[in-house]
Amino acid sequence: MSALTVALFGALAIYLGGWYAGYWIGNFSLLLFVMTVVTLAYWLAERFRFAPARAAAAQTLTSQDAQRRADLARMGIDKVDGDVEAARQQLLTQPWWLDWTAGLFPVILIVFLLRSFLFEPFKIPSGSMIPTLLVGDLILVNKFHYGIRLPVINTKLIANNDPKHGDVIVFRYPVDPRIDYIKRVVALPGDEVAYLNQRLSINGKPVELKALGDFYDEDSMRYAPRFREGLGTIEHDLLVQPNLPSLFRPLESFQRFRDQCRYSAEGVTCKVPAGHYFVMGDNRDNSQDSRFWGFVPDENIVGRAFFVWMNFGNLGRIGSFQ
Repeated sequence: MSALTVALFGALAIYLGGWYAGYWIGNFSLLLFVMTVVTLAYWLAERFRFAPARAAAAQTLTSQDAQRRADLARMGIDKVDGDVEAARQQLLTQPWWLDWTAGLFPVILIVFLLRSFLFEPFKIPSGSMIPTLLVGDLILVNKFHYGIRLPVINTKLIANNDPKHGDVIVFRYPVDPRIDYIKRVVALPGDEVAYLNQRLSINGKPVELKALGDFYDEDSMRYAPRFREGLGTIEHDLLVQPNLPSLFRPLESFQRFRDQCRYSAEGVTCKVPAGHYFVMGDNRDNSQDSRFWGFVPDENIVGRAFFVWMNFGNLGRIGSFQ
């Protein structure tokens, strides 16, 4: 079993190393599920086989020592050298390969359950959600707000709230589901959404937009016009460069429901199909979103983002957001 354990740790190191080096895209949910199953198997083996076997061996050692002392006492020998307690404790000690597998099972199980059904951490990798979220923000995602889903396969078991206008959601990128994206929900199933001449309209009604002055982006060291937009009951800030063209070209990967969108020199207009959502980044001119690759299926939704729990470069970022 120790050789098998070494092989498993070696496979884990190769997987994590290749992931870190960029040779492949890792799936942390799947990895955590596999680690939970493997450590559970070790934990069960320890509880029902290895631990009882060690206890039985220690009991046999104690019984043999007691019998030897009794035999010597009958021969008149009262003083007997040797103490089996150290040997008994050594027999009861859990070997390293069980300590690092079965011993870790409760911790891994708790992390797996918390991450799968309650909250999942997520790091903002790009500036597509500036000014709401900055590069380096570490956020929490509510996994149960939109319903309880099975981990790994993401199948919904229990429905809860539906996404609404203005929600910030994390979802599996429809073009490559191995990658998680974060955007803001702009339009719901059945809505007709238009982004023409850098102005957003939903069902023919322009979304309210209020100028707030310039925003300074410390990463790019540039100023950008900042506006406040109202989506449903949620108000949020966004960035728009008024002098940039509004022409969008869909990606070749945008195939499903491509006929629901019309592209022109002014922008794009789409009818959101059932069970799908139209999402956009708050950094409107620096976001690859539904305007380019299409709609987000409901089954791709991971959860609702709601809290910045850490930004190591700016502790003032910690807190809830809209």
